[in-house]
Amino acid sequence: TTVTSPMSKLQPAAEAPCGAPDEATVSRIARSCICYQTRMTAHAVTRAYNRALAPLGLEVTQFNILAALAVAKTNSVTALSEALALDRTTMTRNLKRLEAAGLVSVSTGQGRAVRPALTEAGAALLSAAIPLWESEHAKMEEAVGADVWGRTRDGLRAIRRSVTDGRCG
Repeated sequence: TTVTSPMSKLQPAAEAPCGAPDEATVSRIARSCICYQTRMTAHAVTRAYNRALAPLGLEVTQFNILAALAVAKTNSVTALSEALALDRTTMTRNLKRLEAAGLVSVSTGQGRAVRPALTEAGAALLSAAIPLWESEHAKMEEAVGADVWGRTRDGLRAIRRSVTDGRCG
């Protein structure tokens, strides 16, 4: 099968700048780049889950934060950020939105520590969101097949481990 890239839909420049890489090289990179492929996939998957959760006014990142708080053994912003692979700024912005909506309470701990916790309203919304999440997850898994999803999940975990343990990046 031929893999097409959204980059291939771009209109070529009338004349390539002197020293620019050839089109074949750039196309090969677009087809094989781990970063590009995972970003494109992540954006598409995020949009799909956001559409599924939209009736509840929830985005998938917020859903993941609520779910993590529901089972958290620690509730520090740093630990939560690390668990969800979000930078602290993104986590803090999301927590402020969730707190304003009454879904999360935030208290200050020792020093400058901020401790988020799930509220009753947050737990109720999470409970309402789980069937929507499960439905979207089932559609995606069915679309690609459980075997393909299993191999893909394992491959993504291997890539993440290789970057976090310093073998690359």
